[in-house]
Amino acid sequence: MKKYMLPLVFLVLGVSCVQKQEVDLIVNNAKIYTVDSEFSEACCMAIQDGKIVAVAKTADIYQKYTSKEMLDAGGKTIVPGLIDAHCHFYGLGLNQQIVDLVGTNSYEEVLERVSAFAKDNPANVIRGRGWDQNDWEVKEFPVNDKLNQLFPDKPVVLERVDGHAYFVNNAALQLAGITKETKIEGGEIVLVNGELSGVLVDNPMALVDQVMPKPNVASQIEALKAAQEICFDYGLTTVNDAGLDKATIYLIDSLQKAGELDMRVYAMVSNTPENLDHFLEKGILKTDKLNVRSVKVYGDGALGSRGAALREEYSDKPHHFGALVTPADQIDALAQRIAATEYQMNTHAIGDSANIVVLRAYDKALKGKTDRRWKVEHAQVVSQADFDYFEKGIIPSVQPTHATSDMYWAEDRLGEERIKGAYAYQTLLKKAGKVALGTDFPVEQVSPFLTFYAAVARQDTDKYPEGGFQMQEALTREEALKGMTIWAAYSNFEEDEKGSLEPGKFADFTILSSDIMKVPVDSIPLLKAEQVYLSGKKVK
Repeated sequence: MKKYMLPLVFLVLGVSCVQKQEVDLIVNNAKIYTVDSEFSEACCMAIQDGKIVAVAKTADIYQKYTSKEMLDAGGKTIVPGLIDAHCHFYGLGLNQQIVDLVGTNSYEEVLERVSAFAKDNPANVIRGRGWDQNDWEVKEFPVNDKLNQLFPDKPVVLERVDGHAYFVNNAALQLAGITKETKIEGGEIVLVNGELSGVLVDNPMALVDQVMPKPNVASQIEALKAAQEICFDYGLTTVNDAGLDKATIYLIDSLQKAGELDMRVYAMVSNTPENLDHFLEKGILKTDKLNVRSVKVYGDGALGSRGAALREEYSDKPHHFGALVTPADQIDALAQRIAATEYQMNTHAIGDSANIVVLRAYDKALKGKTDRRWKVEHAQVVSQADFDYFEKGIIPSVQPTHATSDMYWAEDRLGEERIKGAYAYQTLLKKAGKVALGTDFPVEQVSPFLTFYAAVARQDTDKYPEGGFQMQEALTREEALKGMTIWAAYSNFEEDEKGSLEPGKFADFTILSSDIMKVPVDSIPLLKAEQVYLSGKKVK
């Protein structure tokens, strides 16, 4: 008997003396939704050098790992760091420096806010953003007579909430050289009784932009840092900025490398000749925090300002079809040019006419090519026969809060038949296999919890409409969380480094105030990101 005991003793001693691996952080006592391929749950994670080295369902993790730093999550829910697949991060930051017009209920309230801002900000130009005539009792574009009385000499430029219309005074019109005879394709200079109203829809806005002062570098840095603080507060760790120029992209890169900006940014390059000549020639620019490998193209305008390009006239405006802001032949040529590179093409398409133009251009340009992951940003109104294009590897990047913001008037614009193909997230998911979810902030609020709620409940926070808006197009909670994590990461070619909590991936995670998968649906908008970690470092 004794001759068999010696090896057994050595075996026991060997097991008991296994050297534990020292790691930077162990997270325990958590309910972790890993969002891996099994959508499995865990309780613990070990983190080293900014990446996850182990995820465990039990406290057995302590048998292999030890750390001087422990994070007891107190039983709270942890999800992968949230990704906003379509937003305007830099624009959000700049908005903190201008008049906030979100939530104004009338033209008069707009004027009041602008006047109050002007008293405290003696700038040469007054800028603001956020008005929406659909929220007013009189749901019509304003006329600038009262704005001219208040500001006869100082240019005032007020951007609509969707970013697809300006309301300006005559001083701004004169500075931009706009008269009632000015003609610009791809938009509208709105006239009332044959005179300029001050409303510019889509492409004519560029005439004003050309004469506006540009923010200096200090203002740009302030804007980026302000946007980061807001986004971290909501649990976001990656943002897809839908349209940045070369200078801003390199400013972001320099701030990240200097340790002054932590947010991970998937930067879509704005479609200008200078930007495309530079980046398409240079190729993909990729660091741990910055990914530049896509081009943002505008197909049409927005539904709220009746700039979305429709195949048939607007139901609430006879003989009006909206407009393509980039002509179809240019979209086709761009698709061919981008397809010849490693870059992704991400095109804004709201109306059914814009969507089919974009989908056909993609289909033609991608013949014989695989795994290109081109996106249609918004895919908001799609003809029933056109959904099949999404089966060909094209990814719909959609914003669920657009549905709950637009649902009060969308059918007025589209009619009872076209509305069936609008905000059709479940249909898009079934065709494409994945949907990337975002907010389009600052068009909508930053909160990813409102995104999740709108995707699942299809209601506003007052529980309207009863039973939900077109509930056949709702997503499940699992689908919604995937759309804000792993599917969004996949759409960015980043699924191997983020989007789920698995060994080898960045330790980006968010600790929530309640269980997003179990809390009553009407409590989802009340969720908060209590703590946020990026590469294992606490950023909130």
